[in-house]
Amino acid sequence: MAQADYYELLQVERTADDKTIKSAYRRLAMECHPDRTGGCKDNEARFKQVSEAYEVLKDPQKRAAYDRFGHAAFQNGGGFGGGAGGPGFESFSDIFSSIFGEFMDPRAQRASAARGSDLRLDIELTLEEAFHGVEKTVSVQAMGGCETCHASGSKGGAAPTTCRACGGAGKVRAQQGFFMVERGCHACMGSGEQVADPCDACQGEGRGVARRKLNVTIPAGVDEGTRIRVANEGEAGVRGAASGDLYLFVHMARHPIFQRDGTTLVSEVPVTFTTAALGGAVEIPGIDGKAIELKIPAGLQSGETLRMRGEGMSILQGRGRGDLMARVLVETPVKLSKEQKALLEQFRDTETGDECPAAKGFFARVKDMLGA
Repeated sequence: MAQADYYELLQVERTADDKTIKSAYRRLAMECHPDRTGGCKDNEARFKQVSEAYEVLKDPQKRAAYDRFGHAAFQNGGGFGGGAGGPGFESFSDIFSSIFGEFMDPRAQRASAARGSDLRLDIELTLEEAFHGVEKTVSVQAMGGCETCHASGSKGGAAPTTCRACGGAGKVRAQQGFFMVERGCHACMGSGEQVADPCDACQGEGRGVARRKLNVTIPAGVDEGTRIRVANEGEAGVRGAASGDLYLFVHMARHPIFQRDGTTLVSEVPVTFTTAALGGAVEIPGIDGKAIELKIPAGLQSGETLRMRGEGMSILQGRGRGDLMARVLVETPVKLSKEQKALLEQFRDTETGDECPAAKGFFARVKDMLGA
C-alpha cells in the first residue's frame, strides 16, 4: 500500500520553511490527537501519520533525504516507532508541552538563549570519495568551553546567582510609546544568571574562541548540497549550556571522466569509426576503480548512448548503485597514411549508398525539394 506524501499530510508546500511546517503540525496535531477526540481510531491513525511526517520534515538531514528518495530513504532501519500517541508523545499534554513549552516555560527560554549557535562548514569531495564514503578531518574555529574556569565562568568555581537586571527571566521589557518591547537581557546575555567573580580569561561567559579539529564520517552516496548534521559540535553554550550543532554542506569537485546526475554517471566515450562500423569493445575506468568493458554494436552512430546498469554512484542510505550512461562519439580520423587513404578510396569506390541509410534518405529529400 502506497504511503501518503509527508507534505500532503501536513498540508504544506514542498518549499515550506521550518516555521510553516511547525505551525501546520501544531494545528493538525491538536485537531486529531486521540486524547481530544475521545479515542477515535481514525483520528489516532491520522495523528500517527502527521507525527511521522513532522519527525522527518523538521530535521534538515532527514528532510533532504526524503526530498531526494521519498519513503525509500527510511526503509532500511529508518522507520519510526512509538506508541498509540505517535512517535515521542504519550498524551496530549506531552505534545502540548513540546509545542508551547518554550514560550510558556522561562527556563526553556533561558536554555535556548544560552545554547551555542549552530555552525556551517562547506567541504569539497571528489567523486570517488562520495562514491566510497570517507572520513574527513575538518578544522573548526568557534566558541569553545573556557579551559581556565572549566566553562563555569567563575574564577573560583562559585555557583552563579540570579541576574539582578532581569530577575532571572533572561529578558527585559521597556515602554516605547504605546508598545511594550521585550529583548534579551544584556547583563546576563539571556541566561538569567550572573557570576559574582568572573573568570579573567572569558569575562564570566564560560567560553572563548578556539580552534579544534574533528573527524567526521561522510556516508557513501552524498551529492552536491547534501547537509550532514554533527550534533553538539557547534559553538559552546554560555557557562556550560548546550552546544549548537555543526552542519556540513557537501560540494562536488569536477571529475575528468564522469558527470553526475543523481545516482547516474554520464561519460563521453570516443571510439574509432572502424570500431563503430564493425563493432568491438573498448575499456573504460569505473568509479569503483575497476575497468569496465563497453561493448560497441556494429553500426553504432555517433551520439548514441549505452547503459550499463549498476555501474553508477552509490545510493545514499540505501543499497545498490545507479547506472552508467556512456555517450559514444565516433571520431573521424585526421591523420592518415598513404596506405590508409588508398584503402578508404577503394572503399568509397565500392559504396552504393545503402551503407549509410540516413545520408541516402536526406539527400533524396534534398533532391525532391530542388526538383532535380
